[in-house]
Amino acid sequence: MRRFLVVGLLFCWNLTPAIASTDRPNIVLFFIDDLGWRDVGFMGSDFFETPHIDHLAQESMQFSSAYSAAPNCAPSRACLMSGQYTPRHGVYTVGDPARGNNRYRRLIPAENKTVLNDKFVTIADTLSKAGYRCASVGKWHLGQTPLSQGFQVNIAGNPSGSPRGGYFSPYRNPQLADGKQGEFLTDRLTDEACAFIKANTKSPFFLYLTHYAVHTPLQAKQDDIEYFQSKPAGKLHQHATYAAMIKSMDQSIGRVLKTLKTQQLEQNTIIIFTSDNGGYGPATSMQPLRGSKGMLYEGGIRVPLLVKWPGVTKAGSASEEPVINIDLYPTLLEMTETSQPENYPLDGESLVPILKDPQSQLKSRSLFWHFPAYLQKYKGMQQRFRTTPVSVIRQGDWKLLEFFEDGHLELYNTRLDIGESMNLADSHPKKAKELATALREWQKQVRAAIPSEPNPQYRSGNDSNEK
Repeated sequence: MRRFLVVGLLFCWNLTPAIASTDRPNIVLFFIDDLGWRDVGFMGSDFFETPHIDHLAQESMQFSSAYSAAPNCAPSRACLMSGQYTPRHGVYTVGDPARGNNRYRRLIPAENKTVLNDKFVTIADTLSKAGYRCASVGKWHLGQTPLSQGFQVNIAGNPSGSPRGGYFSPYRNPQLADGKQGEFLTDRLTDEACAFIKANTKSPFFLYLTHYAVHTPLQAKQDDIEYFQSKPAGKLHQHATYAAMIKSMDQSIGRVLKTLKTQQLEQNTIIIFTSDNGGYGPATSMQPLRGSKGMLYEGGIRVPLLVKWPGVTKAGSASEEPVINIDLYPTLLEMTETSQPENYPLDGESLVPILKDPQSQLKSRSLFWHFPAYLQKYKGMQQRFRTTPVSVIRQGDWKLLEFFEDGHLELYNTRLDIGESMNLADSHPKKAKELATALREWQKQVRAAIPSEPNPQYRSGNDSNEK
């Protein structure tokens, strides 16, 4: 009798960890820096190689109309962490909002914040209170440290938006000890991420692996650069160093996924893969999308997005539903059955209904962007700015941009004209007015800063090609 009791207890003991872990899924969020919509194989790159990400795509749900909530690094990250649009936290751009030649800026831009205030309840704050071990590995860019905003582990995260010492050790990063001479940063962050997973197999964790790659400076391992230099260029992509950086990033994804598998955590870990904004214009192309990082056209804000939720998402499924990175906060809360923080508004919607049924749609809603700042042009661009102050709404297939310098509107149908080549504001005045009214109502609701003060240094007569 005792023998059967012991066997029964052993059987129950062996099942208990699996049952417990199933109730509390782990989360790995791969947040890649400046990775463009077309920069991975599953999105159609004809030169860059991403076999591990492509395999993940086959196992995941793919979102073809996924957006970052801002066109560049810091504000996109602030939106992701806070679950709120830019006007609520005031992180509109990176550093100085008055970028570019002063004499071409008509307006004084809105004041910009460079730190996400600790008063904002981040997704890590909420998950930590629910018993999750939270680690930020890589770029932070929202203040001194993520340790004040819900993370128990910080590796390499600080105010910097790019690797101060470059991608090879010594890193000149106070939050990351130097490795051997020549160690590559992407590899090192992967080592740290895998070590965190191995050290936290017995409790639920949230791993925010936020690579500095593929942000400038464009640096990669020489063997990889030479490999792509010898490869025939594609019609869409051909930058060898950028391709080599993407290759290292892809290998990182593969190593982390392999670690989850060897630690028997694969079936109990939610995987999310996305980017913080559009790709870096001088090194890549988002065609047929218009624009690139720092612009509010599709190429600056549309990003790749994969979600793998074992036992829920169907392998190889896809959705065209327009979604945005502020949706990830409420989505993770519902996935983990974690309560929303009290008296704290979340601007996104949970994607769980779509993850469970790709044919379902979210309730009718609009997506918004607000960028009351200037960004200088890339070298070689004809226009004087990547963007001037602008606010944007997408509602269904329609997208409207309102430029504050002169009040002009641009209206596009994103389904019929994904390249935003035909401005329909004049031919569809009722639709333009409808969206402009909805956009301005939202601006009032979130108390968006609207630039209106003239720049005394502006010189009239220099308006050509200014947008």
